Amino acid sequence: MMNRKKWGIMSCLLIMMLLVSACNSGGAGTTTPGAATDSQVPADQQEMVPEEGAKLTVWDSGDQKTFIEAAAKAFKEKYNVDVSFAEVGPDKSMGQMVTDGPAGVGGDVFAGVHDQIGQGVSAGVVLPNDWFEEDTKSRNSEIAIKALTYDNMLYGYPKSVETTAVFYNKDLIKEVPQDWNGVIDFAKTFNDTKANKFAIMWEVGNGYYVFPFIGGYGSYVFGSDGTDAKDIGLNNPAAVEAATFIQGLNKILPLKTSDINADIKKSLFTSNKLAMNISGPWDTGSLKGSVKNIGVGMYPNLPNGKPMTPFSGVKAYFVNAYTKYPNASKLFADFITSEEWQTKNFEMNGALPSNTKAAASEQVQSDPIATVFLKQFENSVPMPSIPAMAQFWSPMEAAMSSIWNDNKDPKAALDNLVSQMKSNIETGQ
Repeated sequence: MMNRKKWGIMSCLLIMMLLVSACNSGGAGTTTPGAATDSQVPADQQEMVPEEGAKLTVWDSGDQKTFIEAAAKAFKEKYNVDVSFAEVGPDKSMGQMVTDGPAGVGGDVFAGVHDQIGQGVSAGVVLPNDWFEEDTKSRNSEIAIKALTYDNMLYGYPKSVETTAVFYNKDLIKEVPQDWNGVIDFAKTFNDTKANKFAIMWEVGNGYYVFPFIGGYGSYVFGSDGTDAKDIGLNNPAAVEAATFIQGLNKILPLKTSDINADIKKSLFTSNKLAMNISGPWDTGSLKGSVKNIGVGMYPNLPNGKPMTPFSGVKAYFVNAYTKYPNASKLFADFITSEEWQTKNFEMNGALPSNTKAAASEQVQSDPIATVFLKQFENSVPMPSIPAMAQFWSPMEAAMSSIWNDNKDPKAALDNLVSQMKSNIETGQ
């Protein structure tokens, strides 16, 4: 029988072996979110290095494939890490990552839109932008950084920005009027409802296109910074004033909300029946190809003398919290959103840079359409990214439908809107 002294020595050795084993078990192959983090980089090392054998998959929309493959080639040359592309668009990526991330089949890096951050953070599928945080903040628009900040933490690596402005046909109107009085005056001379000719058109029932009026009058959705779901400002005096003004514009756009959508606007605009089309940079390519003498102008000022303040969106690359290669993923997300690659994305795809130096480059500044959208972006409000934002769209559509189509009292319609939103938020619908 083993004596107590030998047994004590062997017990100590066994405990030490178990501790060593536990310390070495958290490698990059783990499926625990965030298990492989920047702690892999020694404290005295100034640069992050990718994990040995790292291979990345990047999700983005199909129109970004050539751009990503070009960046992947350059990244391979610099870091010896293979990067492959998979088509999952920014509008769907966060929702898909909620299921694919924990299952271990999500992209290591994925493109998304900033208003989806709340969903991703709540589900635990997004890693913060920690290692490159200060660099990211220093080289990008403050609005873009604000949009990607959630609970005082930066998520994502901004790649491009977008907002809405006013496309116009220079053969029909010389420039966008400075204010809505000018728009109304022009409509009196241009409109011909029987011939489907209209001075201006926007998606009246869509909250994205309603907010420029609401924001311009000084109201908001969720508190002053878009983060307080208990402070819904959509029925305060400023919002009521905005809705009342919108209702009065029915006289220059006498159509039902259901008869105004993106396709109808585009069709009328490209057939010279619509002088001004409120839309975003995503339509630039198709509209330029159909309207020979096209321009883009800032929104006209409101009757209160203030500029309209549209919603803005920030597209970014996010790092999957379940990736086996967080270091390589962060390196690639930072690499492809640099000044150089944002400029290339603008040249290849027209993506408006969030990087301030890229936005100030000759390539961008020599483009009259891009410069207007970037100027309008500087006077925009990032869409709130808290999960409660999901309860804004349908109630707003219903409210605007009743205000515009049925001439309902704006205050009553907005009171009902806010009541419905609060109920939906409380019940988690």
